[in-house]
Parts: sequence; structure tokens; C-alpha cells
Amino acid sequence: MQTVTTIGLDIAKSVFQVHGVDAEGNVVIRRQLKRRYVLAFFEKLPPCLVGIEACASAHHWSRELRALGHTVRLMPSAYVKRHKNDATDAEAICEAVARPNMRFVPTKTEEQQSCLTLHRTRHLFIRQQTSVINAIRAHLAEFRIVAPIGRNGVEQLLGVVADAGDKRLPEIARACVGALGAQLQTLKTQILQFDRMITAWHRSSEVSRRLDDIPGVGPALATALVASVADPQAFRSGRDFSAWIGLVPKQNSSGGKDKLGSISKRGDRYLRSLFTTGALAVIRYAKIHGTKHRPWLTALLARRPTKVAAIALANKIARMAWAMMATGERYKEPVALAA
Repeated sequence: MQTVTTIGLDIAKSVFQVHGVDAEGNVVIRRQLKRRYVLAFFEKLPPCLVGIEACASAHHWSRELRALGHTVRLMPSAYVKRHKNDATDAEAICEAVARPNMRFVPTKTEEQQSCLTLHRTRHLFIRQQTSVINAIRAHLAEFRIVAPIGRNGVEQLLGVVADAGDKRLPEIARACVGALGAQLQTLKTQILQFDRMITAWHRSSEVSRRLDDIPGVGPALATALVASVADPQAFRSGRDFSAWIGLVPKQNSSGGKDKLGSISKRGDRYLRSLFTTGALAVIRYAKIHGTKHRPWLTALLARRPTKVAAIALANKIARMAWAMMATGERYKEPVALAA
């Protein structure tokens, strides 16, 4: 064990797989570890290079192993081996972590992971809120009770449920839909509390406040960016950052012919949706108040549909956000807009 230089660690809920090699690539360790023995095992090893797949709890184990003096590199699951199992996964990680051109995932801090937990929980509650609203509408539609689309329509339906004198709704159905209404109110209260927590986190982060100056970026997107991007320098350019989010065209080029399709939609779907929503808000504002101060957006809207222009604008916003995070600069208005 004293000759181990590189280790591939396949993490799981209970049983971890370890694959270690020496400086010449010879296999020295190939064994399983229970979760409670992992730290004790690595305490006995000399400092070595440890590769971990960037999945659930990977950032926690990265921090723990770094505290023991090891060099830890997190990797996206881009390696492939046939007959998948924990042992082959650990072997593949051990091989991939030593590659010179491998891209690694910077380890997030506990504060960043806490903010991401806040965003993911809020997003889950919003999806549940939508599901409950759809259920309320669907159940009442069975009794020919419908209402217009929007928040006011839902309130009208809940008013019908609360009215015991309305005989269109049987008592059993009234009790069930009433329970859904109570659940909807609980979700709305919790989402509002999460919004306040995001605002408080946003005010406490200097980087998040700087990103908020970009048109189309609000506290939700700014905090999600700060929490998701542990090291902006890990991206070579704004285009790489935009590609990481999935806002660049998908390529299928061969034989010297460039073939570009729709956006790749790879990477973080939540960030991509926030960027797209922000871009649509900028376009909506520009259509109401005029686009003469943004000639680039004006020309784009003249030749492309609104949603296509929104994706292009989201790409541009993402590049600006990366530049501000990487350089520490503040947002600068375009020359035409400043004039």
C-alpha cells in the first residue's frame, strides 16, 4: 500500500470500490470498503491522486479526502467500459484521472451546496405546486366546474369548493379537492419563504450582487450561478461556459462540412431554463419600450422568431456572466445603449 500513487474511488450509498495503481500502472489495490471504513483506509495511505465520479456526495468526499492530504479530482461520467460493475467503474476512474487532457470538476464549498439545496428544493416545490393545480382543475372539470387559466381561475375553483351551498360538487369530492387546496396553500407559503432565503443569500454574496446588474439576470439566476460554478477559471472562454450549460448549437460535422443543429441541451437544465427565462424577459421589455438602444437585439428579432432570439440572447448573457465571474469586473453597458 505504500507504493500507491493513483486511486479510482467508486462511491455509493453503503459499499465503495477502490482501485489503486503504482507509478508504473501496476494494480496494487482492488477491494471493497464499507462507508464507515473509508476515511480510516485513506488515513493509512501516503498522499496520492484520487479520482471520483462527480455524482451525489462526491463533493463531500472530496473535501474529506483533501483534509487528509490527498489530491482529489472530480470527473464527469464520460468514461465507458463494458460489463459495468463497481470494480470496472473504479478501474475506469483510476485510468481517467491520470489522463493529461481530462477535464475535472472543481469541488464546491458547503455554502455553495447549501444554496444549491435551496434552489433544488424550491424548484421541486414549484413542480409540486403545478401538479396540485392541475389536479384541482382536472377533478373539478369532471363535474363541469371550470375556470379561466391563471391564478385567479384557481382561486375561483377553490371558492366553489369552499362554498358548501354549491350542490354541483359531491361531498366526497369536495373533501378531496379541499385537501388539495390546503396542500396548495402550504406549498405557496413555503415557496415564498424560499424566495426570501434566496434574496438574503444574494445580498450576502458580492459576486451575486455584481451579476444582478446584467439585464435578464435576477437574484435567482445570480445565486444559482455562484453556487453552481465553483471555479470560473475552469472554463477557457465564455463559449466553453455557454456550451457547458447547453446553449450552443449541436454539431454533426464531418469531411470538412460544418453541420449545426439546434442547441445541445446538455449540462444543467435548471441554469439553462433560468437563462432562457431571463432572455425572454429582456425581449418582452424591449418590445414594450422599444429596441432602438439595442441594435443587436433589434436586428436579431427582425430576422428570427422570438424564441430563437431568446436562445441567442441567453447565450450572450451566459458569456457576459462568465466574464464577470472570471475577471471580477462589473457590468458595463453597451456603447450604443450608453450613448
